Amino acid sequence: MAGKYQRERSSSPFSSSSTIFVSIISLVVIVSLFFFFSSSPSSQTSFNRNTLPVFENPEIKPELSFVTSLEKFLTYRSRTKNLHDDTAVANEESVKKLDELIWKNEMERVYEDQFDSASSISNVLKVYVYEMPAKFTYDLLWLFRNTYKDTSNLTSNGSPVHRLIEQHSIDYWLWADLIAPESERRLKSVVRVYRQEEADLFYIPFFTTISYFLLEKQECKALYRDALKWITDQPAWNRSEGRDHILPIHHPWSFKSVRKSVKKAIWILPDMDSTGNWYKPGQVWLEKDLILPYVPNVEVCDDKCMSETEKTRNTLLFFRGRLKRNAGGKIRAKLGAELSGVEGVVIEEGTAGDSGKKAAQEGMRRSIFCLSPAGDTPSSARLFDAIVSGCIPLVISDELELPFEGLLDYRKIALFVSSSDAILSGWLITFLKSIKPSKIKEMRINIAKHMKHFLYSHPAQPLGPEDLTWRMLAGKVSNIKLHIRRSQRVVKESRRLCTCECRPAANITTLF
Repeated sequence: MAGKYQRERSSSPFSSSSTIFVSIISLVVIVSLFFFFSSSPSSQTSFNRNTLPVFENPEIKPELSFVTSLEKFLTYRSRTKNLHDDTAVANEESVKKLDELIWKNEMERVYEDQFDSASSISNVLKVYVYEMPAKFTYDLLWLFRNTYKDTSNLTSNGSPVHRLIEQHSIDYWLWADLIAPESERRLKSVVRVYRQEEADLFYIPFFTTISYFLLEKQECKALYRDALKWITDQPAWNRSEGRDHILPIHHPWSFKSVRKSVKKAIWILPDMDSTGNWYKPGQVWLEKDLILPYVPNVEVCDDKCMSETEKTRNTLLFFRGRLKRNAGGKIRAKLGAELSGVEGVVIEEGTAGDSGKKAAQEGMRRSIFCLSPAGDTPSSARLFDAIVSGCIPLVISDELELPFEGLLDYRKIALFVSSSDAILSGWLITFLKSIKPSKIKEMRINIAKHMKHFLYSHPAQPLGPEDLTWRMLAGKVSNIKLHIRRSQRVVKESRRLCTCECRPAANITTLF
């Protein structure tokens, strides 16, 4: 009995170890099978936190609504906060003094980087934000805030005025980011400086779109003239003739009466219409100016939305908007006639009111492709509405230029078709049906990844449109400095320069 008891006791550890070993092996097998099947390809597109917009600090939720963000902004920033402003009258001495200070600062930066290879100072864009009188800034924001709920004003084409202002509110988002306390800012691509000689660029915080739509015509023109005088009285403006000044004029009608006097500044635009309807030849070009996306009119389709709509996108092609447009927008009526009654295609006449917004949002979320033709200008907010709705844009706009194209490849998220092909009988539908499901799946995953690039917010987020704006502008700085210095030393016999794309003689732009 003693021997039997001893054998049983000696076998117990081995038995226990075997049980543990078997359990571990079983667990490993189960986990392996789980990962194998979860990573197996399926017919349904996978959308997760890595493909959809991710904000850097989840504890501080960014505000995407212009109206809500503006309300908070004005609540915490008193109208009397802007007691000091940069009003000045430039003279030869003040311009020369500033130029000397800028030269010394630039030389210090050059030599600092030379002896400190780890220094990243020259990689960060430095922007001086003008402190303008309140009538150009806060007063206009308050005017919008105090009227947007009560107004029923419509533009000549039936669009709600305040909706248009929201759509072009890039001047607010950029300014709010620049002047926010450093403790609240998330972007590392730009820093606000408080001494003009330290600046790479100068930001002019004048709300040209609000003033255009909410002031009486003569009052608006008078304000434009006052703003022009204020800007051109600045020593920094006179030093560079405005070449290093950022001027947000995102609506094609805004600041129109005085644009010719600021044509060397960096214009922030929705597109670059080359027909002459909105911008005169020589006023805008890619090397000088910057295109920014419209603020989307619809709510973003988040990860839950993307997953839920994956199986319900039964409409092949969707469009809702006005079919009668001018200039390049005449293509809309032709497309409407060509696509009317085609199976799987929804073409609806509609406006941009609340009911129209809801109908457009629902339609885009039910569709695989969303038609984005030219309007009165080559661009349209519809392109960005489609992207944030998870719908693949079908762009038909021969003169279109796109935002951040130095950083983004739009071929990964949109289709581009010439207007001549699009109106050929049956061509467009045949083209769309020829696109393989795998290609559609790939493009929709890419769209989910790209959404963050088109979502303005406060605080502004890394890789958001504000961040990409500063990155694109940083890439222009060396060329801007070149033209400033060149303009300061040329004589009247010096040769004149033109843009790198001088096609028609009428569009040659001289840089002197």
